[in-house]
Amino acid sequence: MSDHLISPTDRIERRLLILAGAFIAIYSISLTLANAARLRTWQVDYRWSHWLGFTVWIGIVWLVHAQLSHRLPERDPFLFPVTALLTGWGMLTIWRLSNGLGLRQTVWLLVIGIVFLLALRFDSNQPVGRILVYLRRFKYVWLTSGLVLTAATLFLGTNPLGAGPRLWLGCCGFYFQPSEPLKLLLIIYLAAFLADRQAAGTPTTKLLPLLTPTLLMTGLALLLLVFQRDLGTAAIFIVLYAVIVFAGTGNKNVLLISTLVLILAAVAGYSLFDVVSQRVDAWINPWLDPTGRSYQIVQSLLAVANGGLIGRGAGMGSPSLVPIAQSDFIFPAISEEAGLVGALAILALLALLVNRGMRLGIKSADPFHRLLAIGLVVHLVGQSILIIAGNLRLLPLTGVTLPFVSYGGSSLLVSFFELLCLLLISARSEELQGVQPEILKAQTNLNLVISGGLMLGLAGTAVISGWWSLVRGPDLLTRTDNPRRTIADRYVKRGSIFDSHSNPLAESSGVTGAYQRSYPYAALSPLVGYTDSIYGQAGLEASLDPYLRGLKGYPALTLWREHLLYGQPPPGLDVRLSLDLDLQTRADELLAGHKGALVLLNARTGEVLAMASSPGFDANQLNSTWESLVSDPSSPLLDRAGMGMYPVGNALGGFLLSASLVDPATQYTGNNNVGCAVVPEGPSWGEVIAAGCPEPMKQLLSSMSGQDLIKFIDQLGLYTAPSFPVETLSSTKPSAISNPFTYVTGQNNDVATGGLFQVTPLQMALAAAILSNQGTLPAPRLVMSVDTPQSGWVTLPLTTQPQQALPAVNANKAAGALMSGDMPFWQVVASGKGNASSTEAANTIYPGYSWYLGGTSPEWQGVPLALAVILEEDNPQQVQEIGRAMFQSAIIP
Repeated sequence: MSDHLISPTDRIERRLLILAGAFIAIYSISLTLANAARLRTWQVDYRWSHWLGFTVWIGIVWLVHAQLSHRLPERDPFLFPVTALLTGWGMLTIWRLSNGLGLRQTVWLLVIGIVFLLALRFDSNQPVGRILVYLRRFKYVWLTSGLVLTAATLFLGTNPLGAGPRLWLGCCGFYFQPSEPLKLLLIIYLAAFLADRQAAGTPTTKLLPLLTPTLLMTGLALLLLVFQRDLGTAAIFIVLYAVIVFAGTGNKNVLLISTLVLILAAVAGYSLFDVVSQRVDAWINPWLDPTGRSYQIVQSLLAVANGGLIGRGAGMGSPSLVPIAQSDFIFPAISEEAGLVGALAILALLALLVNRGMRLGIKSADPFHRLLAIGLVVHLVGQSILIIAGNLRLLPLTGVTLPFVSYGGSSLLVSFFELLCLLLISARSEELQGVQPEILKAQTNLNLVISGGLMLGLAGTAVISGWWSLVRGPDLLTRTDNPRRTIADRYVKRGSIFDSHSNPLAESSGVTGAYQRSYPYAALSPLVGYTDSIYGQAGLEASLDPYLRGLKGYPALTLWREHLLYGQPPPGLDVRLSLDLDLQTRADELLAGHKGALVLLNARTGEVLAMASSPGFDANQLNSTWESLVSDPSSPLLDRAGMGMYPVGNALGGFLLSASLVDPATQYTGNNNVGCAVVPEGPSWGEVIAAGCPEPMKQLLSSMSGQDLIKFIDQLGLYTAPSFPVETLSSTKPSAISNPFTYVTGQNNDVATGGLFQVTPLQMALAAAILSNQGTLPAPRLVMSVDTPQSGWVTLPLTTQPQQALPAVNANKAAGALMSGDMPFWQVVASGKGNASSTEAANTIYPGYSWYLGGTSPEWQGVPLALAVILEEDNPQQVQEIGRAMFQSAIIP
């Protein structure tokens, strides 16, 4: 038929249906190609089963459109295309989640479509159709039948899942939920009752005599729902009752009273029903129990966040991670793969449904038609807002379906019957002739208030959807309980971590879809960390994740192209560290059997050459060792090098010597034989300080005021957590120090003056570098470069700059005085006793500590080195042996 012979209504509807069909076809093609895009190869198993659903949808839509053109030529041309698109989108999403459920939904659509066509044929072309007449005439019969069916679930009810509320009737794989049509029957009853009272001339201002019968029937329905614990549907009943009565009477007190009833019901439900209290608690703070009671809502928010702006693409996300994604949580399932754009499209379709449906309420002269249209729109859109807002944590979860979209024959049947009623009303909307202007104005205002409330609800869900997908999304996606990150790592190869000589420290192997992460040198696990689907991320794997995951280091255009084509980032980039695996291996060997840490770095550049923590763990064995690791009192998961906190004690003596007026080469005349860590090599100030003798330390500290000591320690960087790619700690800078010696030795625990003064091995290694680097505190470096696709290996910039901590002459003089015999390095050995904690989190208790600090001579011609070793034991001889052996391995080729 040529376009000019088609009525304007048919032309508009046909064009809209063509657009809807094009979208559903593209979506179906995308689902078919999803595996190829995800695996980035054409040699895959393609999805074809959902094309059965597409074919049924196309057939039903075409037949219904043809029948509507013949039977209801004056219908609203927007209603059917909007609902058809929602239905097709939902059905394909269900196919994407489960072939079995998709087939069931397709069968339901076929059956309901046939019933819809038969209903159109049943309805006559007379000004008043049979269906609307029968609905109004037998309102008590319909509602009573619904109540009886709902009551039957108390005795014969079942649950298709085998557990949970028994809200369904049926058997043999087919189930029906009576509470779904009960909502429709309540709308019909209220609309017919109020319309009949208006026709009979009953004053609408006297609410009590008017509402007594409706309160009785609605109360019975609510009582049944409360017994069933179907509290989401009960809340919808209260809303529907309030809105329809308000639309029929114009009395705003109905809205106020209903709001109070809802609040009281919520309070009572929270007190009486565990399911309500759990949902409210999860709504208030889902992060308290993200893997337990709040699992559904947390995974829902993660799905929305994972969708971002444009989504992962059809078939490219992980919506099945959200429980009941096919029903209660189908909106986040769509949002994950269609993004904020898709979410807003769903809301826009619902807004269009509000607009067209409420127009019917304004245009209809028949009060039953007007109230029925308002009630149906409020139910369809209001329930949509309720479940979407629950998915987005705007409201507590209610456990209702998203009309036309969610899985379920009962919901789909009711939604299509409501669509049928709206189409019948739209085809018979009489002109408002003879209606008094005052009444027409009042009705229009009522409709505008109701439609405004619905639009406000849709706008709120749109804003909160944007909040979770764009504003909070990037942070949410980094959560350790987000399994989508691990799933992505199986499909996109994660970048490797190398040492300075390109030895792999962390790498991914396998094929697309089955990549696995491994750690060839497991002893570095406390520093390199891990990335795991169960235990999350730690160490460098966490801090370098943007590079390793391919989210950083690529041009923005490349990232967008990969996202559009594959819904995934490009392959991860490799990262090179400053670590030397030979030196690292030696450090781990020396610390074996001891609790402690070792940090060796280039004193000039700040490059970390070795960073060992003992005891450690094997990141390759987390699944089998995790429970023992977290309960082990030796805290093997703790990176002692960067997060272990220890008293500095007499190890500070070398630095104090550089700041004092004492000539370090002169003889110390005090008592140097009491409490020294090791036997001094001679009587000079430098030699007794290098031996960790406490008496000269006290004399050096006695010449400094508390404020001078605070300033000096700050210059050494010991009050600042180093800028480092893994987490580090630092003591708080105090406002005052009453006793410098007890403060330095870690015996002062006065919170008012900063509490315990403790330092990390990394801080001490950097401080040691000052004496070997002309008084300059270097900026620490661990991550050196990243292998970019455009420029190859690119050196990363410093995050901080070196600082002149001491005058070069003072640093050189102190280093020279601390030299050990004919060895080309200086050293300080210190020890202390007493129970101290290496970190509050680890709560590691040890009877003593031993420090070894050292560095190459300022005249050293090779790579300048600085070293810090800590042992959680009072064993200065042992720590000295470890320190010297490490130096010998580092300076001897």
